[in-house]
Amino acid sequence: MGNYRAETTVVGTAEESQCNGRLGGSRGGFQGSGPSRPRGGGGGVRGGRGGYQERDRSNDVLINDEINASEVRLIGEDKQMIGVVSLDQALDMADEAGVDVVMMSQDASPPVCRLMEYSKWKYEQEKNVKEARKKQREARQEVKELKLRPNTDVHDYQVRLRAAQNFLSKGMKVKLSLQFRGREMQFQELGRQMFDKFIEDLAETAQVEVRPAMQGRQMMMVIAPAKEK
Repeated sequence: MGNYRAETTVVGTAEESQCNGRLGGSRGGFQGSGPSRPRGGGGGVRGGRGGYQERDRSNDVLINDEINASEVRLIGEDKQMIGVVSLDQALDMADEAGVDVVMMSQDASPPVCRLMEYSKWKYEQEKNVKEARKKQREARQEVKELKLRPNTDVHDYQVRLRAAQNFLSKGMKVKLSLQFRGREMQFQELGRQMFDKFIEDLAETAQVEVRPAMQGRQMMMVIAPAKEK
C-alpha cells in the first residue's frame, strides 16, 4: 500500500504541473499560468493595462505574433533605428515598453518593424484618412452664385436671401456678386451695407469664407455653411 501511495503522489504532481503550466511556450518549454501573449497567429493587441485584446484581422498590417520572420529590422518608439534583431528580441522589447511590434514594410529583407502602440497608431491613421476625405469633399463643394445690384429692392433681396438659405442647407457655398455700372461705382458703401445685411440675416446658418472685396467693377463675397458646434 505504501508503494501505491508513493506512485499516486508522483502521478498527481505531473498532472498538476500540466494544469499549472502551458505547453509550447514562445520562448522555451512550460510557462507559468500568468497572462501571456499567444504565439503563432494569436494576433493580440496590447490592452490598456498590460493585457492583450483580439483585433480585427481584416486589415493587412501585421503585428506581434502575426509576423512570420525570424529577424526584423527594428525601429524604436522614438523613430530611431535600433537595427536587425530576432523577432523574439523585438517582442521582448515590446513587452518591456508596453507596446506592440508593428510591421511597416513587408517587402524589405529583413522586414522593417517599429515599436509602437498599435491601437493609438491605428486611430491616428483613421483620423488622417477622415481628414483627407473631408478636405476632398470641401474641395468638391459646389458654389452657387447669386447676383445683386446696388438698387436691388426689398422683394428681390428676400428672394436671393431665401435662395442662399436653401443652398446653404444643402451644404453648398454661396458666392454673392454685386455689379456696379457707370456712375454706380460711387455707391460701393451701399453695396457693403447690403452684404453686411446678408451676413446678419444668415448669422445662424452661414459663415463668411471670403470677406467682401472689389474685383474690377464687382463686389464679391463667399459664404459657406456654418460649422457644427
